[in-house]
Amino acid sequence: MKCPFCQAQDTKVIDSRPADDNSSIKRRRQCESCNKRFTTYEKLETIPLMVIKKDESRENFDRSKIEAGIIQSCHKRPVSTAEIKKTVDDIENQIYAMEVSEIPTKTIGELVMERLKDLDEVAYVRFASVYREFKDVSTFMDEITKLLKK
Repeated sequence: MKCPFCQAQDTKVIDSRPADDNSSIKRRRQCESCNKRFTTYEKLETIPLMVIKKDESRENFDRSKIEAGIIQSCHKRPVSTAEIKKTVDDIENQIYAMEVSEIPTKTIGELVMERLKDLDEVAYVRFASVYREFKDVSTFMDEITKLLKK
């Protein structure tokens, strides 16, 4: 690691811990030449995950799309921002744990619905109605009936 102050190559790690978001490592370092301290954040480099859309096209995985869908589904529901963030984190971690380079949109949508069902049933029905493209009221009723049986 190069010192940002004197550009020397010799630095040592003084402290190392997970960053606040638990997605990277925060390291305090000290330069062996000028003795100044600085912080670095190290994140594991991953192969980009591709999503296979319904029309068979492919695009890079985008966490913000999952987050936007969940936020929209939870609009005016008693679900906190922290719960939404945790749900999105859990879904993203589950997706990356699959160890595949391509994942169908269907799988991601099913994961979101599975999480929303536990988080807030109204949000679940809202998301499912868009994701499964409900065409009429009877489709809504079928989904609600399934939900009530469980």
